[in-house]
Amino acid sequence: MGVCREPVDGASVDLDGELDWSPFAAPALVGTSLRFVSGDPQGNRYRVRYYRDQEQHLKARVWFGPETEGPPGYAHGGAVAAVLDEVLGLSAWAAGYPIVVANLNVSFRNLLPLKTVVTAHSEIVSVDGRKVTVKGCVRSGTIIYAEAECLCIVIRNQKK
Repeated sequence: MGVCREPVDGASVDLDGELDWSPFAAPALVGTSLRFVSGDPQGNRYRVRYYRDQEQHLKARVWFGPETEGPPGYAHGGAVAAVLDEVLGLSAWAAGYPIVVANLNVSFRNLLPLKTVVTAHSEIVSVDGRKVTVKGCVRSGTIIYAEAECLCIVIRNQKK
């Protein structure tokens, strides 16, 4: 996959993953339902590119554009929560569990500056019948902007 570099106020947005990550076609998995967060790869709200690491955990490189603003100069908490909702839910789908998110708990740790590229990490931590628990975070290097845990419920009569 080529480098994703779109001009933003004269700057570039680099959504490349780590060398040991494989590109992941999230829309091919769940269709066009990804419109809210990752639906506009050229827009000024979010730009997202998905990957899987060597352990098959879902990762996303995410740019928070000016249309995600909450506090002046920073991403809105709801914008960060929306990304975590999408990434953690997709993590379950990518593992073969067709789910809906029943509960999402987000803990905000630091303000996320606008026009910043971060990595959203996710990991399935348990499966109990139809309940799938996924944890994740949004971070850049050692700075954690938000951590989340979600309870997902497998949709009845859906193919894995």
